[in-house]
Amino acid sequence: MDCHSPGQGLMPASFKVRTVPLDADDSATEEVLDPDFGEAAIGRVAPVDSGLWWIILLRAYGKCSGDLSVQERVDVQTGIKMILRLCLADGFDMFPTLLVTDGSCMIDRRMGIHGHPLEIQALFYSALLCAREMLTPEDGSADLIRALNNRLVALSFHIREYYWIDMRKLNEIYRYKTEEYSYDAVNKFNIYPDQISPWLVEWMPNKGGYLIGNLQPAHMDFRFFSLGNLWAVTSGLVTTDQSHAILDLIEAKWADLVADMPFKICYPALEGREWQIITGSDPKNTPWSYHNGGSWPTLLWQLTVACMKMNRPEIAAKAVSVAEKRISRDKWPEYYDTKKARFIGKQSHLFQTWSIAGYLVAKLLLADPNAAKILTTEEDSELVNAFSCMISSNPRRKRGPKSLKQTYIV
Repeated sequence: MDCHSPGQGLMPASFKVRTVPLDADDSATEEVLDPDFGEAAIGRVAPVDSGLWWIILLRAYGKCSGDLSVQERVDVQTGIKMILRLCLADGFDMFPTLLVTDGSCMIDRRMGIHGHPLEIQALFYSALLCAREMLTPEDGSADLIRALNNRLVALSFHIREYYWIDMRKLNEIYRYKTEEYSYDAVNKFNIYPDQISPWLVEWMPNKGGYLIGNLQPAHMDFRFFSLGNLWAVTSGLVTTDQSHAILDLIEAKWADLVADMPFKICYPALEGREWQIITGSDPKNTPWSYHNGGSWPTLLWQLTVACMKMNRPEIAAKAVSVAEKRISRDKWPEYYDTKKARFIGKQSHLFQTWSIAGYLVAKLLLADPNAAKILTTEEDSELVNAFSCMISSNPRRKRGPKSLKQTYIV
């Protein structure tokens, strides 16, 4: 865009089929694919998540079909490496999470998720694990695998430690002290306790927890983003206890997150002045519609995979039974509106492939729970051990008591 090119490894968000005449014969034509890397998108936002999904689904195809010849092809291996190099490239950011612009994932419009949104981090972690499994051993990939392993360790700790919130952590944030210097600061991101919204104090159940939507210096986005939390369970980004806590929260807040049609893309919706400022008064992302608290049937399959992995199929079965009551009669809409998902979205397209596929995949997984294994990854014990070693060998952690009575900031 404006003579600026995307980095190698960026995958297109979509393709358009274009008919062009053949050079040798004016009467003959052929169809070619025009990729969209964001230059034709609303807001001109590059799709960060498409490359990550490509790696995840490539592994799933191999596990499902037993055909590993596709992922072993030279051009496919090159594609995996290009995506990894783009994601693992050094920059100004000091966090292990991926720094991205607003609208770079499933929520592809301005919704205040710029920076380090949870969905991208969960897909990033999953893609790293899947890529490590598929990369063929060769001299050129040794450095890449080393960088990949280091990132996996740092990313898993960062998300589990700083994105996680439950009643205990919420009370801890409520008592945070600010403006803390030094390596031993408890409030590392200088979060101000006044950021805790009144809705969260009332909404947080005593049993359960979730990963917040975003974390940056002096900013925590406390909204519940469904895809990021569900895929964190599926990929093993969170611990077993945290995975169960996320499902506990879904059960506890069923009326808010499921209601009349699964599943809320995020909760709660932005309203009033906050909606105006954060979305730019987006007429499509009005409160409880589309990406701003709308309900998306396609999320049924991610919910089901997470439930299958944690051996809690009853949650997914209950959600599917809710959807079955009306989704076919409503002609498979893209999304639903209102707080309880009672209305078909005002701009919702009908007969949507991903709404139909989300329901069918959920039904098939409930019938054959073992099939979920093609998409899930387990908590990596080697990564946990590697992180423990990193912590113990960190010189900053080994510093003893200061000999000076006073410390000075230079």
